[in-house]
Amino acid sequence: MTDPIERLIDSGVHDLGSGFAVRRALPSSAQRMVGPFVFLDHMGPVELAPGIPPAMDVRPHPHIGLSTVTYLYAGSITHRDSLGCHQEIQPGAVNWMVAGRGITHSERFERIRALGGQLHGVQAWVALPTDQEETDPAFLHHEAADLPTWRETGAVGRLIAGELLGLRARVQTHSPLFYVHWEMDPGSTVTIMPQYPERALYVARGAIMVNGHSIRTGQLLVLTPRSDVTMIASIASTVMALGGEPIGERYLYWNFVSSSRSRLDQAKEDWRQGRMRLPIGDDLEFIPLPRR
Repeated sequence: MTDPIERLIDSGVHDLGSGFAVRRALPSSAQRMVGPFVFLDHMGPVELAPGIPPAMDVRPHPHIGLSTVTYLYAGSITHRDSLGCHQEIQPGAVNWMVAGRGITHSERFERIRALGGQLHGVQAWVALPTDQEETDPAFLHHEAADLPTWRETGAVGRLIAGELLGLRARVQTHSPLFYVHWEMDPGSTVTIMPQYPERALYVARGAIMVNGHSIRTGQLLVLTPRSDVTMIASIASTVMALGGEPIGERYLYWNFVSSSRSRLDQAKEDWRQGRMRLPIGDDLEFIPLPRR
């Protein structure tokens, strides 16, 4: 039987500023994309005390050519953007921001700053198809109760976006993909079907076994095409399954994603010259363009 494992990636640690570190699984030197997914950051779990400094917030910054989805297991993040959307991101809810031709937003820990608490979640970026990279920006919110959910023995799956197993999530996507949150009890098994040519599993908590290989917290397992894959939870585990149809090569610079290097240059200049509107209600500061 063909080994369903194409490669195993250890996420790298990246400091977002003020000592707030995340694990970054995508992109990596070994794997730039999985389907349309070009970025996967894992934040926490971390206990934050009341009164954390504002410097820990993610100040206003821009995006083009992608959709972002912030998904929390614990905690809360306050989102504001240049469309005027103001949303408190809560565990289990879907917050899908389409950058398209350009959007700016901030992500602040206002509730945790007031009350303290744990923060744990993931943020993924999904590249837009070439013919939709310049679409109008949008922000879409769906409560946890809106997500298709199903149960297997000892495991619960929640479809965040896309289509899988005949189910379809409510959030509007722009290319064929799937994004699933699995909560697995020790010893439970889940089979990932070969519905899409590119698939991966990310362990956000715990550890799983796949074809005799142990996959632990912070590791991304890229799967081979056209094979059923069964994962077994070694201990209580949180696993994200993601992938879809490939959409072609993408270039990344900072928060910008595009199929065109010249479009990245334009975005850099637009931000440098202050031509992108800052989030409504949060326009007194911003993150400068990195010097690199």
